[in-house]
Amino acid sequence: MMKHIFAFDFDGTLTTRDTLIDFIRFTCGTGRFLLGFLLYSPLLVLMKLHLYPNYKAKQKVFAHFFRGVLLDEFDRLCRRYAHERRQVLRPSMLNILRRALQDGADVYVVSASVDNWVAPFLAEEGLDVTVLGTQIEVKDGLLTGFFSSKNCYGAEKVERLKAVLPARNSFHLTAYGDSRGDREMLAWADEGHLV
Repeated sequence: MMKHIFAFDFDGTLTTRDTLIDFIRFTCGTGRFLLGFLLYSPLLVLMKLHLYPNYKAKQKVFAHFFRGVLLDEFDRLCRRYAHERRQVLRPSMLNILRRALQDGADVYVVSASVDNWVAPFLAEEGLDVTVLGTQIEVKDGLLTGFFSSKNCYGAEKVERLKAVLPARNSFHLTAYGDSRGDREMLAWADEGHLV
């Protein structure tokens, strides 16, 4: 019997907003958040115009705010953020995810967001899912500000799924996403749902 697998994007699909921006504001405060984004606004404009790579802009902004932070402190902030911002989760999509788990499907959350704050949201909800997110680089217990994996966006979402799933003809994949960063995953799925 063919295995049923579900893949969900996180930002804008399981949540109502982009969590990178919200996480930075939550952890750093509004003043520092605004100054940092003002500093990087030229890059962000170029990124929106597709003249500067998304992953490079994201990494520069992430490094600005979190380079040199202890991993233990960063993870504590991630857990606190997930606990205090549970309202950003989209109940209708969580119900679909829960139903998939109840039906015995394997469920993956495939996100460009950093898995350190994605996973605690799901743990808070008691959901046993695998998170495939962008991973951070740590040296000597400190965040370097760089990513240790490719930004889990676009075609990289498919590559991450291929790395953990069995042969393509042995499962039926249902995927949910909301943006151009999910297009490849939705196209690769047997059922792709744009939400």
